[in-house]
Amino acid sequence: MNDLHTPDTLTPHVLQRGGCPLHYWTGGTAVRPLVVLLHGATMDHRMFNAQVAALLPHYRVLVWDAPGHGRSRPLGAQFTLESCARDLLAVLDAEGVETAVIAGHSFGGYIAQTVYRLAPARVRALVIIGATSIAEAYSRFEIAALKFSLRLFRIWPYGNLLNTIGRGTAVTPAAQAYARHAAGQIPKADFLTIWRAVTLAIDSRGRPDARIAVPLLLLHGDGDSRGTIRRDMPRWAAAAPHAVYHVIPSAGHNANQDNPEFTNRVLLDFLP
Repeated sequence: MNDLHTPDTLTPHVLQRGGCPLHYWTGGTAVRPLVVLLHGATMDHRMFNAQVAALLPHYRVLVWDAPGHGRSRPLGAQFTLESCARDLLAVLDAEGVETAVIAGHSFGGYIAQTVYRLAPARVRALVIIGATSIAEAYSRFEIAALKFSLRLFRIWPYGNLLNTIGRGTAVTPAAQAYARHAAGQIPKADFLTIWRAVTLAIDSRGRPDARIAVPLLLLHGDGDSRGTIRRDMPRWAAAAPHAVYHVIPSAGHNANQDNPEFTNRVLLDFLP
């Protein structure tokens, strides 16, 4: 599976949103249930190529480049967690879709949860890969550490930072090369705007209205060292009434790319 190209089984679309040409792709027949796949910060739609191939025989699929990512540039008027969620809801409206399974990786997982918070009736189920719950309250230290990362990234030489993203995001050479290529499409000024939204995704009060009451699949790589994911996701799974939890072996943060076979198996087992 080549993660540097868009599968030819997908049809491209563009929706103008707040000064950003929002690029997204669909595949599969319209009568099938829709599965939406949302990439993480600095990645793009191609990170789900292996999942698209596995899902298309059974489901309709939608992937996108979030504002400021991939082909969806310029970034537009604003980039926040909520603006991204509203952008996705606008895409679903444009496609005439009432309900969908929403799957998100990392920041895409936060977007998926925010879509549920804003429009729970439109979400059939959620799949979260390598992210934590936005409903929970986080310590001031955890929030301060995340915000400090933005200050660090401002002074980090961008070429070196991109290389670090590539190496630190995945464990397999192909996924590392993809991550470096995807992040390298984004100018540093946009990267900092995007990362600021990441730092605001969690807070010390939590968002109780984001607690999930639909079927929930929680996944992370066994080697995912980002933030508190490996600590917090098992707690989330234990507390959520409809959660299924798996650790993806031989995988880092972009776990669905490092081990697509395992990811696809548990994803297909979970989906309605």
